[in-house]
Amino acid sequence: MTVAQEKQIRAPGEVAQRYARAFEEYLSDSKQDKALVLEQVRALREAIAQLPDLRTALADPRFDIRQTETLVKALGSALGLGDAVQRFVGFIAHQRRLSGLDEILSAVLLLDARQRGEVRVEVTTARPMEDGQRESLRASLQQAGFANIAMTEHVDQALLGGMVVRVGSVLFDTSIAGRLARLQNAMKGAA
Repeated sequence: MTVAQEKQIRAPGEVAQRYARAFEEYLSDSKQDKALVLEQVRALREAIAQLPDLRTALADPRFDIRQTETLVKALGSALGLGDAVQRFVGFIAHQRRLSGLDEILSAVLLLDARQRGEVRVEVTTARPMEDGQRESLRASLQQAGFANIAMTEHVDQALLGGMVVRVGSVLFDTSIAGRLARLQNAMKGAA
C-alpha cells in the first residue's frame, strides 16, 4: 500500500474535526469571504501534497515557535494566504499540531462540503485522467446516488495503473498497487 493510499483510507480524526469546527465558527463570526478563504485552504493543502520538503518540515517535532512563525509567514507569502488562514495555521503551530495540518485542512474542506450538501470525491490515478474518464466516473457516481459531486484529482505514479476513489469515508481501490498489496496480504495469510 502506498503512502497516498494510506492517506486516502483515513477520514479526519476527532482532533482535526474539532479544529475544523472552530475555524468554521471563526469564519462565520468574521467578515471574511469564506469562498476565498477555502480556496486558500485548498491551495495550502495542495502545496503540502506536492512538496515533500514542506511535509518533512511540518512533521519535524524539533521546530520551535520562532521557526514555525517563519514557516507560516513564508507559506503565506508564497501561496498568497490571507490573514485568516495564516492565523489559523499559526494557532495550529502554537498548539504543536503542525504534523496534522494536512488532516486538519482536509477536515475544514469536508465540513464545508457537508454543510453545502456536497459529496467530496478524491480520485488518485497513476496518470492524469482524460476528460472521457472523468465524465464516465462522474456519471457512475451520479447513478450511485451522489448528485452534488466535487471531485479532486491527484496523481500518484506508484499506483502503476487503475485508480483509488474516496467518496466521503468509503474507499474504492482498483489500482494495480492496491491489488498487489491485497495479493501479498493474502499470500502472507496463507503461509
